[in-house]
Amino acid sequence: MRKIFRISMAVAMLLLMAGIAVASEHGGGGDSSKWMNLVYRVINFVIVVGIIYKLMGKRIAQFFSSRTYQIETELKDLDARRDEAEKKLKEVERRIANLEQEREEILAAAKEQGEALKVQIIEKAKQTAEQIKAQARLSAEQEAKMAYEAVKAELADKIAEAAEKIVSEKLTEEGHKALINDYLTRVVLN
Repeated sequence: MRKIFRISMAVAMLLLMAGIAVASEHGGGGDSSKWMNLVYRVINFVIVVGIIYKLMGKRIAQFFSSRTYQIETELKDLDARRDEAEKKLKEVERRIANLEQEREEILAAAKEQGEALKVQIIEKAKQTAEQIKAQARLSAEQEAKMAYEAVKAELADKIAEAAEKIVSEKLTEEGHKALINDYLTRVVLN
């Protein structure tokens, strides 16, 4: 209510000043019809403002108060966004500053992993080579044994063949019978 009174007083003062300005233009006297026209206009203006206030006063007050609240909320939101953007900017600047250091750390870690992998591969290759050597040794030993046994069997066959040939050439029919009898006697006695 006080606001309306203050506004009304301000409008009245404005109209009073306008009236004085019009009166001074005509030398202080003047046409009364002009004054009456001004008074009618002021009364008309006050009535229109009163009707508008009566019909829409609460809505206008709510509009302006809600608009004020909305603007305050938006300003707070903008301040929060600005603060967040500044934080992100500082974080990005810090990351950019630490980018060279991070690159060096990544390269050092990759080099270290590469060296470890290299040692691991060499160790595995050595183990595989040792296994291959052991298998080759074992295979060679087995082949040597097999070759020795084959030579031994072949030699035994040749010796038996040679002995049979010698015996068949030197042994007569009577010697052959005597040898069979002697062998049978030994087998039976044993």
